[in-house]
Amino acid sequence: MTREEKTAVIEALKEKFENNPFFYLTDSSTLSVEQVNKLRRLCFEKGIEMKVVKNTLVRKALEAAPEEKNYEPLYEALSGPTAVMFAEVANEPARLIKQFRGDNERPLVKAAYIDTAVYIGDEQIEALANLKSRDELVGDLLGLLMSPGANLLGALQSGGGNVMGLLKALEERGE
Repeated sequence: MTREEKTAVIEALKEKFENNPFFYLTDSSTLSVEQVNKLRRLCFEKGIEMKVVKNTLVRKALEAAPEEKNYEPLYEALSGPTAVMFAEVANEPARLIKQFRGDNERPLVKAAYIDTAVYIGDEQIEALANLKSRDELVGDLLGLLMSPGANLLGALQSGGGNVMGLLKALEERGE
């Protein structure tokens, strides 16, 4: 690889890291070609981009980012074969890896970067898979906001659906 090619790869990686707040560093080194192709197909279906790159190029791209991005803890995971998974949903790569593994031990999660939080090691896969996506959090919040209204509607409907039934129910409670 020429110096110009390396520079182009570093620039492309810098852009990827800048535009993706969620990425995973994984090791899929012992997978067969057939298994890797299956993993790539699953990644494509889930909207996850998987790239196999040299650790030195990844490190140079990460080092070029502003310090507040907090990439430094990831450097220790940059050893051995590395594949980077870029995702738009924080927990999607972890769920995909758990699903793919089945009886396999690979791919391993070496590290994950979730919007300035760094998770190191494969033992973090459960925590990563259980993270809620933005849509799930919004749904939970809406559910909480709507529950008082649902309780009021339930109370109104339990009295027969009319004002007289509601008044009767309140009168019985008062006695």
